[in-house]
Amino acid sequence: MKIFNTLTRSKDEFKPINEGEVKIYACGPTVYNYIHIGNARPLCVFDVLRRYFEWRGYNVNFVQNFTDIDDKLIKKANEEGITVPEVAERYIKEFWVDAKGLNVREATVHPRATENIVEIQGIISSLMENGYAYEAGGDVYYRAKKFGGYGKLSHQPLEDLEAGARIETGDIKEDPMDFCLWKGAKPGEPYWESPWGKGRPGWHIECSAMAGRYLGKTIDIHCGGLDLIFPHHENEIAQSEAANGCDFAHYWMHNGFINVDNHKMSKSLNNFFTVRDVAEKYGYEPIRYFLVSSQYRSPINYSVDIIEQAKNSLERLYTCRDNIDFALKNATDGGEIPAFIEEHKNEFITAMDDDLNTADALAAIFMLVRDINTAIANGAGKAALEAMADIFDQLTGVLGLVYNRKTDSLDSEVEELIEKRTAARKAKDFKTADEIRDKLKEMGITLEDTPQGVKWSRS
Repeated sequence: MKIFNTLTRSKDEFKPINEGEVKIYACGPTVYNYIHIGNARPLCVFDVLRRYFEWRGYNVNFVQNFTDIDDKLIKKANEEGITVPEVAERYIKEFWVDAKGLNVREATVHPRATENIVEIQGIISSLMENGYAYEAGGDVYYRAKKFGGYGKLSHQPLEDLEAGARIETGDIKEDPMDFCLWKGAKPGEPYWESPWGKGRPGWHIECSAMAGRYLGKTIDIHCGGLDLIFPHHENEIAQSEAANGCDFAHYWMHNGFINVDNHKMSKSLNNFFTVRDVAEKYGYEPIRYFLVSSQYRSPINYSVDIIEQAKNSLERLYTCRDNIDFALKNATDGGEIPAFIEEHKNEFITAMDDDLNTADALAAIFMLVRDINTAIANGAGKAALEAMADIFDQLTGVLGLVYNRKTDSLDSEVEELIEKRTAARKAKDFKTADEIRDKLKEMGITLEDTPQGVKWSRS
C-alpha cells in the first residue's frame, strides 16, 4: 500500500513499525457542540482506513481523542451556567449518536485530555529540563525555533511561519513563534495543580501525551483534517520529538476540505450544517456515502443534489444485495464460482492500495454489482450466489456501507395470497391472479415477476 505522506509530500510505501500491526492516532473533536459535516469527513475516511487494514489482516490499534478542556468549552459552560465537564459529557453523548448513525466504529481507545494531565505534565517537565520550554507568568511556552525541524510538516520556511505569527499587547512570550504548553488559570476557570501553578493544558500538548501513552513514542500513522497541519500537527511533532528524541509519526495523512454549494462552509455565510441537521432530512448513510465516495485528499462539495445522488447510488447497492438474497431462496446447487469475483476484488485492492482511493474502489464495487445482476438474470447457482454475497458484503463493509439492511417478513395471510396467485398463474387463470395482485397492492405489497420467482416489496 502507498500513502501520500504530508511529511514527504510523496506517495510512500507503507511499512509498519511492527509487522502485522498498525498504530494510528486520529485527532478527534473538541466536544462543545454537535459535529458538523466537516468534522464527519475525517471520522468516516479514517474509519475506512482502519477497516481496510483490518480486512487485509493487520491488527490495528486505533486511538482517537476527545478534547474536553478548551476555551470553547469554558465559553459554552459560562453561557449555559453549567460546568465544563457537563458540557463535555453532553456533547460526547451526542457525538456517539452521530458516529453510530454514520457507522463509525469505536476506536480502540477514546482518551480524554482531562484524563491525561499527569502524562501532559510529564512531557512539559521533560521539555523544560532540556531547554525546549520555559515558564513565564504562570504559563509555560515551547521554544519553537530551538527545534531544528520546525516547519517540516507544513513545508514552510521558518521566516514565512514567523511572518504570520503575532505577539499580542502584553504577551510574555520570548518569540512570536513560541506556543503555549500550559495555561495559567484565570478566575473561574477549571484548573489542575502543577509545578508551574494552577492551570490547564494547551491544545497541542494533549495529543502528544495521549499518542505516547496509548501507542508509544513513535507511531505509524497520524491523521486529521488539512486544517490541522499547521499549527497543531507541526507543534505535536516539535513537542514529541524534542521530549522523546525520536520520530513521532512515520506517515501523516490529511483529508481535504468540504465546501457547501461551492462555497467555503462557515457560520457567517449561513451554510454551516451539522451532521444531525442533514441526517434528519436524508438519513445518515447518504452522508457517509458522500464522504467516502471521493478520494480523501480532494476537496468535496456538499449540496442537496449530491446527497440525492448518494441516496440513488445506495439504492442500487441495496437492490443488488436484495436480489442475491431473493435468488438464493430459489437457487439450485451446482455452478461455478464466477471469475469476475476475484477480478473485482483485485480492482478494489488496487484502488485502496493507491492512497486509499475510495472513488475507484466504489467503481470496482459497481462493476461487481453489474456482473452480479447479470449472473442472477442468467440463473446463477447457489455456490456462485453465496460467493457473490460474501464478496459484496466484504467490499461494502470495508467502506462501511450497506449497514441498514432490514429483514422484512410477511404475515401468513399475505404469503397465502402470493401462493394462490402463483398457482393461478400456473393454471393460466390470469383474471384471479390479477385480482390477487390488486388486493396485495391495496395492502401495500408490490409484486414483481422474475425468472427466479415472485419478488415482493412494501410500497
